[in-house]
Amino acid sequence: MSLITQVGRVMVPVGDQDEAIAFYTGKLDFEQVADIPFGDGERWVEVAPPAGGTAIALVPSREPYPAGRITGIALATTDAHGVHEELKAKGVDVDAELMGGDGTVPLLFSFRDQDANSLMVVESA
Repeated sequence: MSLITQVGRVMVPVGDQDEAIAFYTGKLDFEQVADIPFGDGERWVEVAPPAGGTAIALVPSREPYPAGRITGIALATTDAHGVHEELKAKGVDVDAELMGGDGTVPLLFSFRDQDANSLMVVESA
């Protein structure tokens, strides 16, 4: 049996942590769960969905982890259409159309954060 129990957090490189906090809390309604100084002027910043689960660590962009990439993060919802419309109304860069929903692939779409990092929203039952 594995001693690993869950995915605790994923890291997303960002150009400015304060701008990223504003995006994730203001546009996605996530909660800021950590902002801890460490090292020589560095900060460990995390945001998470209000219902909990895996947090996203907003880490400073630097080589070899530049901002503006596909993160591989898929956020879950029971209403992909509703989230799509909400994010679009908030000015988030979302895909024009949703994909899937045909019974074989769940309904989904991608969006980009303030640094053009791409995340996905996937509808689950």
